[in-house]
Amino acid sequence: MKNWILVAAALLPLAAGAAVDYDLNGDGAVNQQDYAVLSARIVDRTAAYDARYDLDGNGSIDAVDANLLLKAIRAQGPQTQTFTVGGVSFTMVAVEGGTFTMGATAEQGSDASSNESPTHQVTLGSFSIGQTEVTQALWQAVMGSNPSYFSSSNGYTTNLQRPVEYVSYYDCQDFITKLNQLTGQTFRLPTEAEWEYAARGGNLSQGYKYSGSNTVGDVAWYYDNSYAVGSSSPDYGTHTVGTKTPNELGLYDMSGNVLEWCQDWYGSYSSAAQTDPAGPTSGSSRVLRGGSWGGLDAGGCRVSYRISNHPSSRYRVIGLRLAL
Repeated sequence: MKNWILVAAALLPLAAGAAVDYDLNGDGAVNQQDYAVLSARIVDRTAAYDARYDLDGNGSIDAVDANLLLKAIRAQGPQTQTFTVGGVSFTMVAVEGGTFTMGATAEQGSDASSNESPTHQVTLGSFSIGQTEVTQALWQAVMGSNPSYFSSSNGYTTNLQRPVEYVSYYDCQDFITKLNQLTGQTFRLPTEAEWEYAARGGNLSQGYKYSGSNTVGDVAWYYDNSYAVGSSSPDYGTHTVGTKTPNELGLYDMSGNVLEWCQDWYGSYSSAAQTDPAGPTSGSSRVLRGGSWGGLDAGGCRVSYRISNHPSSRYRVIGLRLAL
């Protein structure tokens, strides 16, 4: 019997002096919640001046103060936990809860589809999400096999750090069940709302069209750099996870590489505000998010882009990301 090991890394420490200067909500930490507090204060122009929020001390509370706080938070790096199963490590990133506008917000522009409307307010509790997609290495460590199209069985160079693909929603549930048995944790797929909130950068969101940038090539393996190159090119298909620029939360590949299954049944949006939504109670297809290497254009890599497929479907453009 293999020895399965679980390793939990301590949360990264605060940057020196940061708690004194930037702990705006007084909880002893400098994090996304402080950024949310400051952002709300900047928007509320009716509030009286309060020097606590004037981080640069120039007599006004504005985007300069927000940028200073962002730098202090980013200097700490993402708050993470690392788990190891069968010699394969993977990292989960803490996402602090908050409220955001879900759907076809203004920066999505004319690329937005009708199924991304109406926009609506969503409030989420805190959760953790995979820093990258589940890799072929992790899937193989848990399941004992590798179902991926982009593997040595199909003549591709062995690279177990590519995302696993060619997995159905049901396959993913089997994987998660076994992973939880091995680790004693409660890993799951993210809800669609959690996925979009994390892709947008959570409370640290800068309002980008794609996850971490307004320039798709900076953050995504997609049609132009992964499909249009042709199947004879070494750049064709999926790529090693975590090789593009991360988003505001330190998450990689939420735009492009592979589409990612979400927990929700697929359904239409409502304009009503929601708290911790889990999607429809039933349906015929499950939500997919994030675009892929084989997507038709950059529009599929947008943070609000959503499609669905039958939960038994397997394609070389579909993988998963864990939540906890």
